[in-house]
Amino acid sequence: MDALIIAFVSGKGGTGKSTTSVLVGGALAALGKSVLLIELDSGLRSVDIIAGVSGQTVYDIEDVLSGRCEPNKAIVQSSAYNGLSVISAPYAGGVITTKNLRVLCNKMRPHFDYILIDTAAGLGAAYSAATAVAHRVVLVLTADPVALRDGRLVTDELGAGETGTVRLILNKVNPQQILNSGVLRDLDEAIDIVGARLLGVIPDSGAILKAGATGTPLPKNSVEKQVFDAIAHRIAGHDVPLVIR
Repeated sequence: MDALIIAFVSGKGGTGKSTTSVLVGGALAALGKSVLLIELDSGLRSVDIIAGVSGQTVYDIEDVLSGRCEPNKAIVQSSAYNGLSVISAPYAGGVITTKNLRVLCNKMRPHFDYILIDTAAGLGAAYSAATAVAHRVVLVLTADPVALRDGRLVTDELGAGETGTVRLILNKVNPQQILNSGVLRDLDEAIDIVGARLLGVIPDSGAILKAGATGTPLPKNSVEKQVFDAIAHRIAGHDVPLVIR
């Protein structure tokens, strides 16, 4: 194994980035891949709940990066998604640097197929470290002007058009609401604003909210599960079409 490192980022908060990173990780694990999800969103920890490991974590990413414990002591196996492992963020504090995150990822790469990094919202230290060590970046955005503008800042900074390493997931999408709002003509306009290739379109869905809040998988054969399965296949390099509800 020599893990592909993927950073999940968003310019603004509230786009559903953490839920998306967990469900994508679970879908990759369902393909038989070994996945490590590292959460960097200190103070707004949520991945442990979404991945179904709340109350099982003893150490967090700050303990690992500061040298207080070895990575294996902070890694928790998800009971909801077989093959998905998690290192949670601390409830408060913590210093993320590119150097210490790179050391951790290089140490973990031989043991996993994918390392997913759930960054903090915005363009702070966690974002900078994650995008510096990642092979690919996935922008998780809602189809609203503020999120799309912030997403464009990310693609411009990372040179997405030149490197092709940035992909876009549009989340919480209700096509009818977009049309009725008069803000966007369609999803194509949202993609053009951001300037990154589309990886997936996730619907605004109560099933996704429930999965995140309860740390349980999406219902089998649901459209929502099909969406995340398609995203996982596309990340794995398989030629599958987008699933858009």
